[in-house]
Amino acid sequence: MPVRGPCSWKAVDVAYQTKQKRIVDGYLVACARLGDRAAQQKLVERYQTKFLRHAYRLLGDPEQARDSVQDGWIEILRGLPKLRDEDAFAAWAFRIITRRCAKLIAGLQKTRATLKRAAQTPPEEHGAADIELAAERGPLRAAMARLPAGHRAAVALFYLEDLSVGEVAVALDLPAGTVKTRLMHAREKLRAALQGEER
Repeated sequence: MPVRGPCSWKAVDVAYQTKQKRIVDGYLVACARLGDRAAQQKLVERYQTKFLRHAYRLLGDPEQARDSVQDGWIEILRGLPKLRDEDAFAAWAFRIITRRCAKLIAGLQKTRATLKRAAQTPPEEHGAADIELAAERGPLRAAMARLPAGHRAAVALFYLEDLSVGEVAVALDLPAGTVKTRLMHAREKLRAALQGEER
């Protein structure tokens, strides 16, 4: 089939880098599963910030996010021997972090108030600038902060963590159709918010 129009070498380069990262992750997971402490440490280094961002988006509180991620790592490292597919590590691990966050939320007396506050308050007011993405600064960050927690998490995993719709579904423990719907609604809200900023 002939290629029409100019090739996007930037897209090819990004795809190649993503594939390389997954190959390295797969190797580290295989070694960590066999008890290699250095590989386990390297996995923690590669995923700690991603998990903190994800937990913070769900919880809205940096201390609770750190606690959930710490508990999540214990479960992840203990469960590694049971993980059969190294390529499934990211989605599987994000799902564990998601469940840890859900468990924490369920134990809070003021769950609704916490989620509402997290969805409406810019992240830096919580003192969590150290775990925020540079890409979320300015109007985009503000628009993302106004999204409901579930939409914000789906957008971040799909666009910022390079997970597929299927992997996001596993990570958030949702049907793929629900993830697609959340992404669609989130894109519409972000587009409207950013167009409003331009005006």
